[in-house]
Amino acid sequence: MKILLIEDNQRTQEWVTQGLSEAGYVIDAVSDGRDGLYLALKDDYALIILDIMLPGMDGWQILQTLRTAKQTPVICLTARDSVDDRVRGLDSGANDYLVKPFSFSELLARVRAQLRQHHALNSTLEISGLRMDSVSQSVSRDNISITLTRKEFQLLWLLASRAGEIIPRTVIASEIWGINFDSDTNTVDVAIRRLRAKVDDPFPEKLIATIRGMGYSFVAVKNNEKIIYNRPFNLAFYIATVCCWRWNCLDSL
Repeated sequence: MKILLIEDNQRTQEWVTQGLSEAGYVIDAVSDGRDGLYLALKDDYALIILDIMLPGMDGWQILQTLRTAKQTPVICLTARDSVDDRVRGLDSGANDYLVKPFSFSELLARVRAQLRQHHALNSTLEISGLRMDSVSQSVSRDNISITLTRKEFQLLWLLASRAGEIIPRTVIASEIWGINFDSDTNTVDVAIRRLRAKVDDPFPEKLIATIRGMGYSFVAVKNNEKIIYNRPFNLAFYIATVCCWRWNCLDSL
């Protein structure tokens, strides 16, 4: 799932990009408003995070132009904290408005909320011969019906809706089970094995790929070529995140 970040403050841009990347999202980041609008109109992003005070073209102009062509969800991320600015942002077409300084955990929660809301409007998903309907909870592949449990459906939807991306186990555990990741827990791996038995094993073409040391990916097929985003994985940041979580758990005992 690709997110466009339009933010001219380098430290904020790097921090948000790193955090969202480690949460499993693919990020395109630009500093100039004109470049941001160009990408927003050219590509199909799942979400746009938009600063207001930008060089080249401000966030108000970007919103106004974007809404004439697309309904991509937009979260305004800005230091402009007056009520008038918030009202202007929402009235201009922003889906959410978050004032700086902010907590990354809150930004991530708002990102997930917007993505859930946007996906709820799109109840069907079709990719690589797979068809899913979130209303009826039905699944088929190559017109063959597949019966999944509720959790299996949620897991497959997560993978398929972010096809081509490498999704870490931490993200899968949090999104599907609402739990923090523990390296001694094989919940995700067991669930993937069971899902593969239904979705992949009966078919010659495998859709769910294991990316060693990183997580899992739904193999997107475009022009008969398999696609997995080659996104760099920050191992040091990953280890630090897991260690911090464990330290917090120990402190709470």
